[in-house]
Amino acid sequence: MRIEREIISALQKWKEASDRKPILLKGARQIGKTWVMETFGKENFDYCVKFDFDRQPELKSVFHATKSPDRLIKELALYCEQPIVAGKTLMIFDEIQECEEALNSLKYFCEDAPQYHIIAAGSLLGVAVKKRKMTVPVGKVKVIKMFPITFKEFLRASDLKTFEYVNQLEAVSHLPEIVLNKLCSEYRRYQVSGGMPEAVVALLGDKGIGEVELILQDILDLYELDFAKYAEPREIPRIHAIWHSLPTQLSKENRKFIYRVLRNGARSKDYEDALMWLEDAGMVHRVYNISKPGMPLSAYQETDAFKLYACDCGLLRRLARLPATIITAPIANYTEFKGAMAENAVMQSIVPIMDCQMPCYWTSAGKAEVEFVVQWNDKIIPIEVKAEGNISGNSLTEYNKKYNPEWRIRFSMLNMQYNNGLLSCPSPLAGWLDHILGLLHK
Repeated sequence: MRIEREIISALQKWKEASDRKPILLKGARQIGKTWVMETFGKENFDYCVKFDFDRQPELKSVFHATKSPDRLIKELALYCEQPIVAGKTLMIFDEIQECEEALNSLKYFCEDAPQYHIIAAGSLLGVAVKKRKMTVPVGKVKVIKMFPITFKEFLRASDLKTFEYVNQLEAVSHLPEIVLNKLCSEYRRYQVSGGMPEAVVALLGDKGIGEVELILQDILDLYELDFAKYAEPREIPRIHAIWHSLPTQLSKENRKFIYRVLRNGARSKDYEDALMWLEDAGMVHRVYNISKPGMPLSAYQETDAFKLYACDCGLLRRLARLPATIITAPIANYTEFKGAMAENAVMQSIVPIMDCQMPCYWTSAGKAEVEFVVQWNDKIIPIEVKAEGNISGNSLTEYNKKYNPEWRIRFSMLNMQYNNGLLSCPSPLAGWLDHILGLLHK
């Protein structure tokens, strides 16, 4: 089964751009970066050649010897069966973190040979660059962040008819009950598999929940091995502690990250490098508290108060050892973590569409908390997230009294409606938020 990835359309625009630069593709492990590069190359170019610096260590000598793109092309041509023709060949530099000279060569391709199409990617690229103190040709590459499969992409593969209905919405109004029911059903399935391609394909291919669980566990085990391979020895236990604390941190009523959950007496300065490692690896998203919703949001972040979410709701569920049946048929004692799963899934949907800007969150003297605050064009928008249909609570009301925003949003599993500035929206539609806000803006 093939999952259509929206990043392909962004790469197609890049292919035709007159001011094109080499691409540096970043993202967590196992999200399908290599598949996207190869698929894009095969479908949009006459030729596609891949150079893997991990599997072909002999390639490093080519880049050690010269910085000239012309000479590099001639020598690289000896390592591939297809020709390298400007404008007709996509060159893929995979596992580029294994060769700093290859990373630096992107600068010279940008300056001296922009006619060639190059996409580079690597495992834990951000981590490797910092660890080895590698230089990245800033300004000479186009950095694109890639994320796990979104619910939008999942729905296109699982229920094309419902996807097309939602994708063609022309007004903010009640959805037909059949559409809402299908959305909610598929959204719960998505929270089981998450967005890791292998897990999604297994779920949609009816291979059974057992197979999905094995795949997710294999990915978690791979991440554990990455700690040992790529992190400094003294940081490994701290990274491990933070990663495994996510279910506990998020199951609290107040989801603010608390260091003493890691161990008694833990201090922020002892764990900051480990937190940054997980962020650089793309495994977690840090959402900062803001003192007030001003423009830009980044100017009002309180860096000592934040929440930490997993990059993928499926991995978070497996990390918490939460059975899939609890997601598809919630039970009474599944309460606090239900809210955590809901928040993680919504955040996972909105980050890719908000120009990759991380949302913030807002609190008021311990009396109220709005899960997310986002910046959309010239507007600051508060977002409340409810796990199911219970929309009680006064946090959004408190925010509204204090700041009177033009728009405010509440995600839940209820139908869509807009009333006096409040957009009530089904959580499955979080991935269409940019489009829905555009409809409101008309």
